[in-house]
Amino acid sequence: MTSEDRAPGRPRSREADAAILEAALELLIESGATAASIEQVARRAGVTRATVYRRFPDKTRLLIAALEAAYGNPPPIPEIADVEQLLKDWATVVADPRQRRLLRRVYGAIEDLPELAKAYQDLFGKDRDQARRDVFARARDSGHLPAGVDLEVLLDLLTGAIWQHLATRPDTCTPAETEDFLRGVLRQVGYRPRPEEGTAP
Repeated sequence: MTSEDRAPGRPRSREADAAILEAALELLIESGATAASIEQVARRAGVTRATVYRRFPDKTRLLIAALEAAYGNPPPIPEIADVEQLLKDWATVVADPRQRRLLRRVYGAIEDLPELAKAYQDLFGKDRDQARRDVFARARDSGHLPAGVDLEVLLDLLTGAIWQHLATRPDTCTPAETEDFLRGVLRQVGYRPRPEEGTAP
């Protein structure tokens, strides 16, 4: 611990780490990746810029660390029992106002800070996408989805629908309303919670 971290009014080392990451996340949500500067993060966290730079050599790494801290340590490959759980879990995240703002900020950074969007996808996207494909495959095999459904296209369709929801629906949408929206999208490609009469079991 440095003398700077022990200075009056400054958080101590572990507290400084948490304060810096929380400040970075708040600024990312409020202002976007481009506007969230190291100087602003330091000011909000109550530390100097040098304190931030000792921990994070640049803004991109700082924002990535803030995302990691925000999401904790989720399992690399989530366990998703079926399409119904997938819809419920996804709707819960998409309906949370803070998550909605964060997701819009992360993907809004594709042009100006593409490393951030790529890091988010690498950290939280690839394995989850594979888990979702596996759920869709089981639903297809059990007759809940049409036999000829393209799993990759289906995932793209549902993911695109989520971004449409983030862009056009109010942040006051409830999880139930969001789940109904996502369920409606899946129905358009033939999803049925139970196989229809005469279909494969």
